Amino acid sequence: MSTEDAALPTAPKVEGPSPHLLIVRAPYYRQVVDGLTEGAARILHEAGATHEVLDVAGGFELPQAIRIALRGARKFDGFVALGCIVRGETDHYDFICRTTMDGMMQVALQYGLCLGTGLLTCDTLAQAEARASQDGHNKGAEAAAAALLQIVAARRLGAA
Repeated sequence: MSTEDAALPTAPKVEGPSPHLLIVRAPYYRQVVDGLTEGAARILHEAGATHEVLDVAGGFELPQAIRIALRGARKFDGFVALGCIVRGETDHYDFICRTTMDGMMQVALQYGLCLGTGLLTCDTLAQAEARASQDGHNKGAEAAAAALLQIVAARRLGAA
């Protein structure tokens, strides 16, 4: 299924207190990541959630920052990871994409996190820009909706 075939992301209804999420973003491609952030913030607002934003150096630092946030004094009901990696001429792209995604899954599973992932891994900047536009098929919005659905599941199962 392509992005155009997918249903548009919508804010799920979250029972209980308003969730508070941390958006961790790697704004190397600032215009793209700002678009992802706008999409995520829109979904979170529609769901009645609050959020904070934390910028890190790059995609590789996303899972590390989420783990650092867990050690902090502030509590978050969920996390949204946003970034963009565009293929270059070396295998650096493959290494960073794989390691970053593995790291986010490891921290989510180890700590039982509600995590929505909006890390774009694209061949071209044009592909990334299309996935960060505000036309409805915004991967940041999808990541925020995913994190909220995980919060709904955690609360329903008594795990939150």
